[in-house]
Amino acid sequence: MQTILLVEDNEMNRDMLSRRLKRKGYEVVLAVDGQQGIDMCLQNPPALMLLDMSLPVKDGWQVAREMKATPALQHIPIIALTAHAMADDRQRALLAGCDDYDTKPVDLPRLLGKIAHLLGAAE
Repeated sequence: MQTILLVEDNEMNRDMLSRRLKRKGYEVVLAVDGQQGIDMCLQNPPALMLLDMSLPVKDGWQVAREMKATPALQHIPIIALTAHAMADDRQRALLAGCDDYDTKPVDLPRLLGKIAHLLGAAE
């Protein structure tokens, strides 16, 4: 079973998305801020990270940059999750080191396709 780390500070989003991912067969671990997400990756690297970009402590942009600059973590695919849906937000997320980008509210079939694509590419 592949593990997805969901880094999301909004409890409702965290609960809804983690339940839906678990139903699809993923193991889901949760972090509530950017620093906790990095720490959890260092302790037990997930197959993929879903990263909210508006986080306390360290925002998603900073988390993505730090992860891609850390040799032990740079292989972990990151999908940015954000309510910001402007064209330059996607570009900004990719430049920060995210491997893909998805908008909130989450369209689960679209997000699952992106997860499958990145996990397939990571194997």
